[in-house]
Formats: sequence, structure tokens, C-alpha cells
Amino acid sequence: MAAATWRYRGDPEGERPATLVRFANGRLERPESLRFTVYRNRDSAHPRKRHRRILPFPGALLLSQVSETERLCYVGHNFGSQVMKCNSLCRYFVGVLDKSSGQMDVYNAEIFNMQPLLSDNVMPDDTKDYQTKSYREKMDLCIEAFGTSKQKRALSSRRMNAVGSDIVSTAVTKAAANVIDAKGVTALMQDVAQDDVQNISAFLPPCHEDADRPEHVYKFEDILSPAEYEALRVPAAALASITTEEMAKRAEERSLCSFVLEELKFLPTDERSRDHKARCLWFLDILIKFSQQKVIKKKHPVGPECPHIISKKLMKNFTSLTYNNGSIQNLISASMKAKITAYVIALALHINNFQTDLTVLQNDLKLSESRILDIAKALRLRVSKAKGVLGLENDQNHKLGTLSLPLPTQKAPEGQRKRRKIN
Repeated sequence: MAAATWRYRGDPEGERPATLVRFANGRLERPESLRFTVYRNRDSAHPRKRHRRILPFPGALLLSQVSETERLCYVGHNFGSQVMKCNSLCRYFVGVLDKSSGQMDVYNAEIFNMQPLLSDNVMPDDTKDYQTKSYREKMDLCIEAFGTSKQKRALSSRRMNAVGSDIVSTAVTKAAANVIDAKGVTALMQDVAQDDVQNISAFLPPCHEDADRPEHVYKFEDILSPAEYEALRVPAAALASITTEEMAKRAEERSLCSFVLEELKFLPTDERSRDHKARCLWFLDILIKFSQQKVIKKKHPVGPECPHIISKKLMKNFTSLTYNNGSIQNLISASMKAKITAYVIALALHINNFQTDLTVLQNDLKLSESRILDIAKALRLRVSKAKGVLGLENDQNHKLGTLSLPLPTQKAPEGQRKRRKIN
């Protein structure tokens, strides 16, 4: 037989090097029974990823070859820490001999050292469990297999937090059940209702329940101190001398709230009483404008014409401090707006002989009816229905709040009671 000749053909069929395998733990009894499946990475343009192969099961490593016998599953890598170093130091070839012609074709080859895969994460032949997993669970499996170190740390942290949340939730549920068993549902509902009353009462003007006259229940000095009242003399002078034309212009510009515009029509003729009512209306208008803000950023939150002592009072008594973006800010929270509303109602009672239209104030303060009624009842007002003021939604039934003696019994807010009817 003539000596064989050979020719170099490169990669078989122009695809990739031929695959050679060797097993790290012995020889195979029936090598012809082996079946290999190679999956190439879709990113064929990437200089590294195009040489990698992936098996489609959870917990898979970036595998290039997998062979399975009757007892063990084997894996081989062409990258990573377990790659044979000899692959980078030498080249391998496979020769295919044509016995009839004596011609041998030589192809590039790549050798894989097959290691037994001893892991609980190997997917069984039945993939039903994987198919029933949620999208989040599948993404977690992908992160375990292919994620970066940062992604894996985040996944581990999230799982630990989930376990911690379950433990806390279980403990809270158990503690709540013990409290309910020990105290009873009725007693707990009464405690919560009392807490609601106390929470609202914390933002009300000082109430003198033993007063003998309505004007002494919420004293005027508790709303405006003598120094503050005196500071209002100059800015309120414009309201005391306002004309009908100026009032119409203010209404068109909406520079005054509806309550103030309506009360300006009935200013007393007596100079002292007229000045007193103008000061009260000016401060009430400032309170309503101040309540519409969220975060106080300006040096003069309600304008430069506001006296310094009044601006200081607003910032100190009707805002709460909060820390945001490295700085301390003055915030008008929901509780502070409730406090402003309570003081507005109390001042309106002094202006209107202790009976005031709550619906007009509700519209000016941009509150819901239930909210202003809750605050009015916390102030111990008696609420009744009345026809609206002319020019202010005539067809709407307005709510009147009246402060009279003896004061009614303090009750929980109506909105809270409605929610507690659910068992």
C-alpha cells in the first residue's frame, strides 16, 4: 500500500475546531453510546462569547460540552479556571484517512477534559418544574449561572431580606393575635378611636372647657398674641379702607380668598370694630395662603409685606422640620395643614359671632368635606345644614359650624368609624 499523503483543511466545514474529549476518572466501557450536544452563543460577533456554549437548564455553567453516561453527568469547559492550560500552549489536530485513496485530511481540534458534575442543580429529564417557575425565579436562576459578582450579591441580599420579612411578619401576626385574644376586639377599637381624638386634639388651639362664654372657649389671645395683633395694624389698613371697586378687582384677580371677600362686604362702620375685623381677616387670608404651600423655600413665604413677627409665627407653629438632600427644610405636612385649618376655623368663629360657614372655608383650604367636618367636630362645634351664601354655589347645601355651651361630647372622627365597621 502506498504511503498516505495529507492536506491541511482548517476547521471542519468552516464551522469550529473538532472536539476531542478525555475523561478525568477513567475509561468508558461503551464509547459508542455517548451523545454530545453543542450549543453555540448567539453573540457570534463577540470575540470571546462566540466560542462559548450554553446548556438550557437552570443552574448551568457556561458549558462547551456535556456528556452523560448511565451513572454520571460530565462537563467540560473551554474557558474559566478549569480549562486545561495545555490548550493555550499547543495546537491539536484530527486526521481523517481515506483508505481507498490514501489521502488524509487534517483538521483543527480542541480538547476538553471532562469532569464529573456532582451538583444538585442538574436539571432532570423532566423539565415541567422549570416551565412552571415564574419569570422572577427564572431570572434568579440566570443570575446564579451567568450573573456578575455584584448581581449575585444583590440576589443573595434580596433573598435574605425576604426571609427576614417573613420572620417579622409571622412575629407581628402572632403578637397581634395574642393582643386580640387578651384584650378583645371591642376594647381595641375603643382604644384606637380614642387615639384618633387625641391625635387631632394635639393640633387644636388650647380649649378651655370650663369657659362660661363661647368667646372664652378658644381665647383670641391664644390665636394672636397682643404683639402679633399690633403688627397687623399696617398691612390690614388696606382692607379696612377697601372700596367696592377694589373689592371687585380683588375678586377678579383672586388675590383674596372667598371667605374674606364675603366678610369685607359687611365691615362695621365703627372705626375700632372695622379695624379689628380687618386685622382678623388679613391674618386668616395669610393662613389659608400659607396652607397651600408644600415646602417653604422663600425667605418671605407669604410676601414681603407680611410683618416679621407673623412670618416667624407661621414658620415656628405651622411647619415641621425635615432633612432632605443634605439640608433642613420647613415642610407643611398633612398634620400641619390640619393645625392651620383648626386655627382658621377658630379665628372665623371670632369673626362671625361663633357661627361660620364651613363649606366656604373648605373650598378655600381645598379640603374634603369629611376632613373639615372631622376637625370641626374635634373643635366641639355643632354642625348643621344651611343654604349657601349668595354668589357662592347657591345650590349647594352648606355646613354651618356653631360653637355653643355646653360643649358636645368629643367623639372619634366619622371617617375613621366607617372604616372600622369592617371585621
